[in-house]
Amino acid sequence: MFRVLFLMILVLAGLVLAPYISGHQGYVRIETAGKVIEMSLVMLVIFFAVAMAVVYSLEWIFRRFFGLSRGAYQWFGTRKRKKAQQQTLEGLMKMTEGDYSKAEKLIAKNAKHSDEPVLNFIKAAEAAQQRGDELSANKHLIEAAKIAGPNSVAVELARTRILLQQGKLPAARSAVDSLLVLAPNNAEALRLAIEIYRKSKAYNALDDVLEQVGQRSFLSVEEFEALEREVDDGLLDEIMNEEGQEGLLKWWDNQPSRRRRSVYVRVGLIKRLIDTDDHTSAEELALETVKKFQDEQLDLLYPQLTRLQVDEESKLLKLLKKRSEKARENYQDDYARVLGYIYAREGRFSLAKPYFVQLLDHKECVNKDRIMALYVAEQTNDFALVNQLKAENLKEVNVDIQPTAQIEPVLVLPVPEEMNKS
Repeated sequence: MFRVLFLMILVLAGLVLAPYISGHQGYVRIETAGKVIEMSLVMLVIFFAVAMAVVYSLEWIFRRFFGLSRGAYQWFGTRKRKKAQQQTLEGLMKMTEGDYSKAEKLIAKNAKHSDEPVLNFIKAAEAAQQRGDELSANKHLIEAAKIAGPNSVAVELARTRILLQQGKLPAARSAVDSLLVLAPNNAEALRLAIEIYRKSKAYNALDDVLEQVGQRSFLSVEEFEALEREVDDGLLDEIMNEEGQEGLLKWWDNQPSRRRRSVYVRVGLIKRLIDTDDHTSAEELALETVKKFQDEQLDLLYPQLTRLQVDEESKLLKLLKKRSEKARENYQDDYARVLGYIYAREGRFSLAKPYFVQLLDHKECVNKDRIMALYVAEQTNDFALVNQLKAENLKEVNVDIQPTAQIEPVLVLPVPEEMNKS
């Protein structure tokens, strides 16, 4: 608009000033190497105005042309994006319906024109994996990585999940290790780490992520406790099988206070020390545990104490006797069982017998206890107790036996005397 106004003013000025300078208008001479151009001042103004008009016209034509081209380009781009969005939605629907082949084609077809091409390629990879095409799944993941770059958490999560589905545990383990470096507090990464480490029995690695898992809220208290116990058992078994009794003791000395306060870990260590025939170390740890914890916290320890071999002057034996005298009624039988087994193993049957009698009177004997009680009764020549235990054992056997079929009564006919004589 300004340019048109400028040209109009220029032409108007030429028309107005032309009469005034018609008598002495002078001229303009433009001389080049081979040509001389002469014109009046008025003609120069008119020529300048025409030249400017031509330039402005050409500029408008070019702008109009390129504007149409850009609009056409934008129209085609918008059309592709809308089509990609529609195909993505249709692909997700097919994926929900279980038609993974169709879903992969729809989601991946115009993935580069979608709003989130990385997510399209990830979903296409998941669909390909669901139908068992590992090659296509890996291809889509490579495309996603090209767009997202090397440090995309979403792509690495998808890669790790797909490797796990493919059953490639070593590769999945390597992928989740890298993923935890990239996103150590990501809840989904921690979930995958738990599953992969459990399947590959990598308990040391799983132990390293327990603290991060505990700070997240995706596991319930019961689930986290079960995971902790699984890790503790896995570590103890691994050390026992590889390093034996010395390795167990060295491992225990290096544990943090959180683990040393756990009765479950203490009992697990005592059990494995007994399994490796190190009753001395097991007794020391059991003594420390009984001193530190109350009766209601030692439920897991009582069965392991019945396996211990301790001498008559043992501090643990003295402490157990003292605790049994002060224990509440519902824990007295637990101490009685432990003391009865310890005395029986030491050959002090007369001291062991009262404890088994107590268990029998309170009906707290299980099959294993009755067998040991019978042995103690035989060693002390208490035949009345022997007969009582045998009768109870027979009663338990009769109760356990359930008839599997009804037996038809058989009619027995008397044999004639003649046949007997013959």
